Amino acid sequence: MPNDQLQMLLTQTPEEGYKLAVKLAQKGIELTQPSEEIRQMLRPVYSRNPDSLIAASQVVAIHFQTVAAANNYWRMWTPLYR
Repeated sequence: MPNDQLQMLLTQTPEEGYKLAVKLAQKGIELTQPSEEIRQMLRPVYSRNPDSLIAASQVVAIHFQTVAAANNYWRMWTPLYR
């Protein structure tokens, strides 16, 4: 999948689904703050703030929950989950 394009929520494995969830979170930040310069300037501030890190983890978790549901929790593709 190209970095600038998100085509669908379907993935082959939970690991791929998690990577997609992280990518969705990153894209959300890029849309919210399109300036790379400003994002780089702010990174040292939020990267040391526990509340900011917890909030970022929550966003990824919500995206992962969405991806997992879209993939029927991978039961159809992975024998381990049947």
